[in-house]
Amino acid sequence: MRIATTSLAQTRLFLALICLSALPLFAAQPKVLVYTRNQVGQGLYVHDNVAACAAAIKTLGQENGFIVEISDDPKVFSDANLKQYKTIVFDNTNNEVLDTEDQKSAFQKFIRNGGGFVGIHSATGTMRKWPWFWSLVGGKFVRHPKLQPFTVKVKDRTDLSTAHLPETFSWTDEFYYVDNMPGGLHVLLAGDLTTLDDPAKDKYPGDKFGTEFPLAWRHEFEGGRAWYTALGHKPEHYSDPRLTRHILGGILWAMGRAR
Repeated sequence: MRIATTSLAQTRLFLALICLSALPLFAAQPKVLVYTRNQVGQGLYVHDNVAACAAAIKTLGQENGFIVEISDDPKVFSDANLKQYKTIVFDNTNNEVLDTEDQKSAFQKFIRNGGGFVGIHSATGTMRKWPWFWSLVGGKFVRHPKLQPFTVKVKDRTDLSTAHLPETFSWTDEFYYVDNMPGGLHVLLAGDLTTLDDPAKDKYPGDKFGTEFPLAWRHEFEGGRAWYTALGHKPEHYSDPRLTRHILGGILWAMGRAR
């Protein structure tokens, strides 16, 4: 009986040690904040894709080892709160979505301390009065022609967010033009302007990028990492693996994860 008791005690100790050794694995799971706020008011557009995008990212987190928290409350932008996240995703945010200078300062500190940023679709139409944000996201929204199909060219097929895509593919979306684009952007996707019905394209972008215009890019910025895609206007886009794997790669890159 004594031998059996000793064996049971040893077994319990062994199992406890296994559980304790596993705790750091769970504790180390990175967290991502998905921010969904839109400024609401007369003449201000709010996309109907926000919930679909957030749900898709939640699923990506469950499948790929990161925790996703979703909020539309600007009060989450505080120094103390943002420390828990590896990356902040602006999920189809539009217009002014931060209320105070302290919130903006906390966001800047997060990036400057090595945090990651991911902007999706209308994120370039966010914080239109704040030049720092334009530089972070990679540009400021100007306009888009009517919703229509166009050809997308993959400019870097080795990137985490584009390796699954063919060299070119057809996509139906709002084709976003932005200005105030900082130097040093690494372009991942570009739209073929020759496939686009846009009577005003000679005015802008004209020949700024030849017959193409960037639609997705990444860059290192003030100590952090920022990734953006203009794709994703329609709610059903967020059940298309071409887009969801694209976004996943962007999140992983922004978190600093290698291939």
